[in-house]
Amino acid sequence: MTGAAPDVFDPRLYAHGPPHERYRVLRDDHPVSWQAEPAVLGWPEGPGFWAVARHADVVRVLKDTSAYSSYLGATQIRDPDPADLPFIRGMMLNQDPPAHGRLRRLVSRAFTPRRVEAFGRAARRRATSLLSTALEGPGGAGEEKAVDLVTTVTDDYALLNLADLLGVPESDRALLLHWTRRVIGYQDPDESPTPLLDAAGRPLNSRSPSALADMFAYADELAAHKRAHPADDVLTTLATDPELTPPERQMFFFLLTVAGNDTVRGAAPGALALLAEHPSTYAQLRSGELDLTTATDELLRRHPPVLTFRRTATRDTTLAGARIQRGDKVVVLHASANHDERVFPAPFRLDPARTPNPHVSFGDGPHVCLGAHFARLQLRVLYEEVGRALPTLTLAGPPRRLVSNFINGIKALPVLRPWDLSGTAA
Repeated sequence: MTGAAPDVFDPRLYAHGPPHERYRVLRDDHPVSWQAEPAVLGWPEGPGFWAVARHADVVRVLKDTSAYSSYLGATQIRDPDPADLPFIRGMMLNQDPPAHGRLRRLVSRAFTPRRVEAFGRAARRRATSLLSTALEGPGGAGEEKAVDLVTTVTDDYALLNLADLLGVPESDRALLLHWTRRVIGYQDPDESPTPLLDAAGRPLNSRSPSALADMFAYADELAAHKRAHPADDVLTTLATDPELTPPERQMFFFLLTVAGNDTVRGAAPGALALLAEHPSTYAQLRSGELDLTTATDELLRRHPPVLTFRRTATRDTTLAGARIQRGDKVVVLHASANHDERVFPAPFRLDPARTPNPHVSFGDGPHVCLGAHFARLQLRVLYEEVGRALPTLTLAGPPRRLVSNFINGIKALPVLRPWDLSGTAA
């Protein structure tokens, strides 16, 4: 190893995208590196953690639940308040086998093949409608106007698709985006300008019972409504499942609301930004030359929606030469693993035909994303409909990125929209 391992913790680094040059240094010289956890953005100093940069080591950590636990300290880099930890451990995301397998089996019942097929049709109608609305407006011959595809298309697309799947009434759907922003954007002053504070004036963990009280109260009300008025949606299935306890239902509502929304909300604009930078690839997508399934996975590889996940060592162990002690935090770097030259030839080349493509954008092991199939479906549909609606995909300015070492988010994606004489998109 040469030199000191570069910092990849500071959330402000990610305002310009994942720090790929720092990741490369880690992969080459410090594949499992000790990272300081200083006080930043109003959060107190933490004990530090091991950052895992290479693909093989990331996969090993994600698969080996006996050595690397989701349960001991949950899955975020920052340590939760010890008083909140028992509550946080109730979420499927923060459990280890066999308890994790039981909850995963129960929620999987809600995702039937028939529901998937109907969901795909509804997603296409929504993509078409949102794009049509976004591209309406004044304009004359030769004029080009900018439109932000995040605020006009991708945010609503992810949110409304999720609301349909869950069965959230139309009048309540804005709440889902509000809760998602609170939980996901807590490091970004634009997303959380007035963070929730505890009695001592310290920022509340966005997954604490106090911070989630309003969401859980709503989940209970909605579950009661679904039992009285059952419908063909996921929440009706969960609300009427006798094996689920009320706290488990609350946690599933939280997990599906936040993870189900933000996976697509994070991935879609990142992929569209990449396609804008690769016009020949975008032209191939529009013409149907590309296998869109393969291309969607390559876009996910280049822009994973989640940047990091944490595990906690259950015992003293060694990983890539690093001696990890029981209780140490171990954090996998998804975007680094996805660009590991040892696995992906020319990793910074967007290759829509890349196979195999063992990216870890949806994780690996027992915790691989439960909604990965639904996310891929939504993304494929959206890319097809964007290709139909926009003959060219040209950025009108740089994307604005989320300040976060957790979510690889884009807050604004301004693109140019061409107009013909009749005022409709050419």
